[in-house]
Amino acid sequence: MDQSTTIRLDGSDLNEQLARRDIYAGVHKALRSLMADTLTRIGRADAEDPAELSGALAQLRLLLSMCRHHLQHENRFVHPMIEAARAGASRQTADDHDEHEQSIAALVEMVDTLERSIGPRPVLLYRLYLRLARFVAENFEHMEVEETHNTAVLRAAYDDAQIGQMIERLHAAIEPPVMAEFMRWMIPAVSHPERVGMLTAIRNDAPAGVFDALLADVRSRLDAPAWQRLTQALAGGNAAA
Repeated sequence: MDQSTTIRLDGSDLNEQLARRDIYAGVHKALRSLMADTLTRIGRADAEDPAELSGALAQLRLLLSMCRHHLQHENRFVHPMIEAARAGASRQTADDHDEHEQSIAALVEMVDTLERSIGPRPVLLYRLYLRLARFVAENFEHMEVEETHNTAVLRAAYDDAQIGQMIERLHAAIEPPVMAEFMRWMIPAVSHPERVGMLTAIRNDAPAGVFDALLADVRSRLDAPAWQRLTQALAGGNAAA
């Protein structure tokens, strides 16, 4: 990889880089959180407990659906912008997306097989767990490339207003139920200042019922100190406190 187009996260320009518009950080934190939680849930599921297994597989289906939506949005909106800036610069992540599509299809097939099986479910579940672990590992590496290499290409070619316009087009293409699920995992996964910023924007722009429902879900997913800091910040306290 060309180091001239990779963000140096340990360099003296870190503060400047963090201040720039970021298209990946929030959604990738959501996906990493969901991936880790789902992998853990599949790993501890009792294959002979129908309710426990059903819940774990339902979450895995959700993860795979969100991954497919995410890569399709990047293919449609992010990669063309990268290619317009530098031909070939998105090739690595585009190739990864093709492989991820195949992996998603394979995992869905494994879930279908497990749900239909009347045979040795513990064996099938463990095979699914191992395949999911590989998928998660591949995605963790893939997202790091996007957050360094791809981000650097975009920031070298476009200002934050141009990047923001692309983000708005991408968000407009996401169906509300899909967006709600991403936000459900994203808000607990980000830092306190990021969380306050996201929720403040949603409170200002979304119908009150949407914000209230999201905030109630967030409350169930934060520990008591984090929830107290959040409510204080949203009530007018210091967001960084």
